[in-house]
Amino acid sequence: MNEIKIFSPATVANVSCGFDVLGFCLDTIGDEMVIRKTDKKGIHITRIEGYDLPFEAENNVAGVSALALFEDAQPDYGFEIEIYKNIKPGSGIGSSSASAVGSVFGMNELLGQPYNKTQLTNFAMKGEALASQCEHADNIAPAIFGGFTLVKSVAPLEVLQLPTPKDLFAVIIHPQIEVKTSESRAILPKQIPLQDAITQWSNVGSLVHALHTSDYKLLSRSLTDVVVEPHRSKLIPHFDVIRQTALDNGALGCGISGSGPSIFNLCYGHRNAKSVAKAIKKVYSKTGIPFVVYVSKINTEGVKIIG
Repeated sequence: MNEIKIFSPATVANVSCGFDVLGFCLDTIGDEMVIRKTDKKGIHITRIEGYDLPFEAENNVAGVSALALFEDAQPDYGFEIEIYKNIKPGSGIGSSSASAVGSVFGMNELLGQPYNKTQLTNFAMKGEALASQCEHADNIAPAIFGGFTLVKSVAPLEVLQLPTPKDLFAVIIHPQIEVKTSESRAILPKQIPLQDAITQWSNVGSLVHALHTSDYKLLSRSLTDVVVEPHRSKLIPHFDVIRQTALDNGALGCGISGSGPSIFNLCYGHRNAKSVAKAIKKVYSKTGIPFVVYVSKINTEGVKIIG
């Protein structure tokens, strides 16, 4: 096999209470990439469609992660990468991580799968760091492993796969504004009150238990962030209105996707997800801010071959 086409999915990171450790994978939103072997050694980005991104590998998220894998594998050939970017950069649903994941996944397939999912996550983190100024895997891990993941540790890297309740759906609203990950991290406090920390890790523990037991009521009670959301929500116009609308229409919970501006809503069943999507569309259309709404089942497969 000398060429492969892959789908690299969007993801939701943090999942309210799990800042930098929890994430889940989306099914209907993602980038497509073509990776092929070439006689010319190194990493060469030959085509980018969708958004204006750098072609130089060392300045491109997909290129940086690809270079990390290439330098470790040391093949006697190179790789060309085509990127068909469907996830808007700065959207908060893992645009940079989709690029980072897609290149290393595709290269690994063409190399004969010498690396496992944890090792691929490690390579992809190098690319993610170009976008966010630090290495973290809460978007990358669900894109590679699928479903819900918990990043137990970054150094050494340890990713735990969590169960996905079968009737869980996500509704994403993406206001068409940009919130840069580096800027949204900069506004976070360096210290938090002990009581907030206790509340937060209690919610993380109960959320993990809810996923294992498919306890939707407990999951709903766990989707509360007292550490990050109070600060980042100020960067997202009408966040509180969207949150209240979603909850009033039966959503299990609502929170900021990654660093924003996208907002995720978890729902029980497809019917409820569609009704939540309809309600938030109606409310947000009055703001004058362009937006897109997605309804997605949780993607338990992750990045995959499509051709």
